[in-house]
Amino acid sequence: MAMKMRQQVRSQASRQAAAPAVPTAGLRVAGARGPAPVAPAMAMQAMLAQAAPVATTTSSRAHTAKHVCRTAMAEAPSAAGGESVTRTDLRNIAIIAHVDHGKTTLVDSLLKQSKVFRDNQATTERIMDSNDIERERGITILAKNTAVRYKGTKINIIDTPGHADFGGEVERVLNMCDGVLLLVDSVEGPMPQTRFVLRKALGLNKKVVVVVNKIDRPSARPDWVIDHTFELFMDLGANDEQCDFPVIYASGFQGIAGTKPSEMADDLEPLFQAIINEVKPPVVTPTAPLQMLVANIDYDTHLGRIGVGRVIAGTIRKGQQVSVCSSLEPGKVRTQKIAELFVYDNFNRVPVEEVSAGDIVALSGISDIKIGETICERGNPIALETIEVEDPTVSMTFKVNTSPFAGKEGKFVTSRNLKERLDRELERNLALRVEPGETADAFVVSGRGTLHLGILIENMRREGFEFEIGPPKVITKEIGGKTVEPYEEAVVEVPEQYVGAVVELFAQRKGEMTDLQPSLEGQSRLKFRIATRGLLGLRNAMLTATRGMGVMNTLFLEYAPLAGEILMRDAGSLVAHETGAVTSYALESAQERGQMFVRPGDAVYEGQCVGQHAKAGDLKINVCKTKALTNMRAASKEIKVGLDEPRIMSLDDALEYINDDEMVEVTPKSVRIRKDPSKAKRR
Repeated sequence: MAMKMRQQVRSQASRQAAAPAVPTAGLRVAGARGPAPVAPAMAMQAMLAQAAPVATTTSSRAHTAKHVCRTAMAEAPSAAGGESVTRTDLRNIAIIAHVDHGKTTLVDSLLKQSKVFRDNQATTERIMDSNDIERERGITILAKNTAVRYKGTKINIIDTPGHADFGGEVERVLNMCDGVLLLVDSVEGPMPQTRFVLRKALGLNKKVVVVVNKIDRPSARPDWVIDHTFELFMDLGANDEQCDFPVIYASGFQGIAGTKPSEMADDLEPLFQAIINEVKPPVVTPTAPLQMLVANIDYDTHLGRIGVGRVIAGTIRKGQQVSVCSSLEPGKVRTQKIAELFVYDNFNRVPVEEVSAGDIVALSGISDIKIGETICERGNPIALETIEVEDPTVSMTFKVNTSPFAGKEGKFVTSRNLKERLDRELERNLALRVEPGETADAFVVSGRGTLHLGILIENMRREGFEFEIGPPKVITKEIGGKTVEPYEEAVVEVPEQYVGAVVELFAQRKGEMTDLQPSLEGQSRLKFRIATRGLLGLRNAMLTATRGMGVMNTLFLEYAPLAGEILMRDAGSLVAHETGAVTSYALESAQERGQMFVRPGDAVYEGQCVGQHAKAGDLKINVCKTKALTNMRAASKEIKVGLDEPRIMSLDDALEYINDDEMVEVTPKSVRIRKDPSKAKRR
């Protein structure tokens, strides 16, 4: 059915494309059915949608001084002076997909087949994942730029994260591209993050090229994937032209592609051709006044702070004096000088003297440049609308470490160190929010999810910071006089024999099952609507219930009325009774009370959580006691008791484990769980 509907849409789009153009404007508003007369103002807006992928707002110019920052009216660059030019030598694309659908691997193949590297040059897998944490976890966290050349055409490529917690990276880089490659796994099909990134791309009217990746998998089902992808387009309200999307079948690992699953080329030539033919070249006005929106921030030890963005109009030159302004701060303009100018070419940042409109540029010399600011022609500061991302849904409290071991393992331990580091993170992480806490040494940090905040915490501890983290809490809102909380869609892939255990687990946390479908190879796919509160700590519980066989992905859905009380953890903690070193003798009896988190020889302090109690409620135990030594020989031979393997808590495990009266102590060397002293009276 979906395939037949798509054929009808394609036929209708073809008839519309064949209709004669209207000479009055020569433009058609995106989504309009058939050619229609377009007013001059609408024509300029439509032109801007092609040339500058950022919306702009109108502000009064009648009484504005020469150096006062003004918000640009939604008009074509040509209206400011100069003729429009089509950059046929350039394409700007972003690669978007759900996590683990092969984005970075496909970029590797694109780079290699573009002869970016020498034949004898040693390269690693996932070249674009340069961050240590990205390589360890196998996921992309930060959006990155590169460029390749294909038959004289430069293709700027932006590799984006696939996890929903890092959706803010995707939202801001879409402003730099004219089209996107939407990667979909040939077996899994569209997943929660696929819906999120596609909704953003369609909302910005980007051209979408669907790439069915991993087509070499034995269980690949490309027809099923295309049908469900088309249904996703329809669900998101795509117009006829957007629903008639081109499809390329590929294997990023093998470096092959084709227009049909049965007709695969020996390389990625069909994919390169699709990019050139389907993604429109940027239409720009190089002679108009300069406008560039900063969409990303980089740092170099020699160059300092680097701003990355697309030149919307005009030409930017090395050594040029420019005006920097923002639509969030009208009337505030500062003059700066461009020290160095770079473009991305063949996996390198190449220094250049000037860059024309349409290309993506990196520049240095503006030490305080921020994401969302506009770099303009000096004396003509017209700010583009700043980049906006969706609001955070989860918050944690960052505090100065107050444990008995405070200051022994970290380099940066004061509240000033903590505030300065969080302020630096705010400059490039648009999805993050930082607010003062209840005390002077506490800060409430909000983000898209526990993984989003967990990556920040992991980066900070590797930099030498030592601090404490409070339990994650959802951010509620007041809408229509009622308190609402965020809800998410959870998609679980699990073997059929564990379906009952998963349903029971979600039911305990007030989750509602909305769909259940059989998948391949004895797998089932379940969809739940559940409050974000219910997801906290759920991942580890699900892995335990499914013997490690379950895979869960989530996506923000909506704000809705409170779900009521949700039991987060029914078991208590085993709390250390005194400070000292853990002994094997003490663990022999302590391990009968529950699962331990410590090994013999570990240093612990009073109030530290050293294990999980097998029953409800906390239990204080002594894990430091030693065997009394006497000169009397035992009458009978002692029975040796083996020690169970402890559960060593990682940072992610600890953040999921803690209750409201517990905290995570984070240092460069250790991750410990402790009871919150400020809540001792309540306990």
